[in-house]
Amino acid sequence: MPRLRRFILNVFEVAFLSALILATRCANYQDVFVAGNVYFTDADCYARMTRAAMCMEHPGLIVRHHDFENFPHGTTPHTTAPLDYLLVALAVALKPFTAHAVDLAGAVVSPLLALIGGWFLWWWSRQMNFRYRWVMLLLYSISAILVHGTELGRPDHQSVLMLLLTIAICTEWSARSNTAPRWGTISGIAWALAIWVSVYESLVLFLIVLAVSVVQDRKRIFAKYRRSGWIWFALVMATAFSIERRIPSFAIFRPSGVFKNWAHTIGELAHVSAANPIWFTWAGYMLAVAPLLIWFGFWRTEDKSERVPVFIIVLLVATYCLTIWQARWAYFFLSIFAIALPALLQPIKSRAAVWIAFVLSIFPILRDWDARLWPSEAEYARRIEQRNEALQLRDLAITLQSAETRAFLAPWWLSPSVAYWSGQPGVAGSSHESLPGIEDSARFFLSEDWQTALQILDDRRVSWVIAYDFQRVAQNSAALLGFAVPQRPLCFVLDRRPALAPHFLILSAQNGAANLYRMTAER
Repeated sequence: MPRLRRFILNVFEVAFLSALILATRCANYQDVFVAGNVYFTDADCYARMTRAAMCMEHPGLIVRHHDFENFPHGTTPHTTAPLDYLLVALAVALKPFTAHAVDLAGAVVSPLLALIGGWFLWWWSRQMNFRYRWVMLLLYSISAILVHGTELGRPDHQSVLMLLLTIAICTEWSARSNTAPRWGTISGIAWALAIWVSVYESLVLFLIVLAVSVVQDRKRIFAKYRRSGWIWFALVMATAFSIERRIPSFAIFRPSGVFKNWAHTIGELAHVSAANPIWFTWAGYMLAVAPLLIWFGFWRTEDKSERVPVFIIVLLVATYCLTIWQARWAYFFLSIFAIALPALLQPIKSRAAVWIAFVLSIFPILRDWDARLWPSEAEYARRIEQRNEALQLRDLAITLQSAETRAFLAPWWLSPSVAYWSGQPGVAGSSHESLPGIEDSARFFLSEDWQTALQILDDRRVSWVIAYDFQRVAQNSAALLGFAVPQRPLCFVLDRRPALAPHFLILSAQNGAANLYRMTAER
């Protein structure tokens, strides 16, 4: 009977955790599944899906160059193959059930990765015998930033990184308290795969862990029980280099003035002030007492095995500081905070006190969910307008489909979706590698000199121009280039006065979202 009772309890826990993870990650389903089609949440997601579609059409292809952005020069992206082929594998599995397997795979991949992460944390926390493991599991399930990183319709490498780094950090923790070789092996594989997916965040965290290990006890780094982990790490990294055949670009660390202006428009590159209340929306009020819990755990806990490892504390502090610098680090800060929380609370013997404090601490998180699930009339109207606009833009993009290459110029944040739907390359893009095309598109839309605009179109071999809401285009373009909006920019004429458009642009189609112009051969 005790075994049966334990089995039933385990099944209930996994089912409850799974339902909570999927419910939070899929809360935006109405914005993703619209009129029988899939719409992704970010511009970068469409670029990723274009890569996946290419790999689906040409199995074995490793995409090292993007011809569909910054046309005709293209870009050398920082994105790598693992997520491309994860999407392909998922699309193949879904093919018997839907005619839109690639789109559906892109929609569900991140929630599925979050689900796997939740299952892993459930299993690992049982292995660690954490008294308050459900504090970690609940925070992992409902934290706004963790949900955003793995939400429905967001096929982004961040969701893969969050899973791999969670596994790597947890197994690294276990490897320091348990000399079984399996922990070192899993940790080595997870670290290597994470670095393969994205060398930026994962390599920084790996080097921090390695540095702490060197300072604490360098002999244990290459201890016998860790050797298999290092061997697997080397094998995965060698495989990554043999497949990718390129060195990751670090051009992002040599930003120009245009890059700095563009970065201000990207949420993940924004600074997050330490006084910003969004920290509590992400982590709850428990974050405010975390320093006290760390101090209490280190100086009041006599049993060293119950203390939070030093490398976890260092990672927590480092990712907190990095999040202040760039919001993209919040995904990893919250993951590490959730992992550390059960151990930070371990010295507190009163379960009732801990659970009362935790429930009270998550009020900001619950308040945020209340606003999401039951939005105000203004927010609800904005969402409806956004869905309708996406539908109309897609209809316009489909008219560009052709067996011939006929490039288009559109506002940079719309270009990846138009490229995905139309199958045509765009001048702009959403990545920092596309900055030359982004800059040219901004100069085109702000131009008052039609000859200058024509020169940009000729240089970029443009066949189509998509004119969007001129106020947003003008403001974003002016902010990008660093000067004031001209009195009568071309984007105003194309959006509001089609009859006065330059002679080399012929209005071909229009709807509530945008106007489509065709380049003529006449000059």
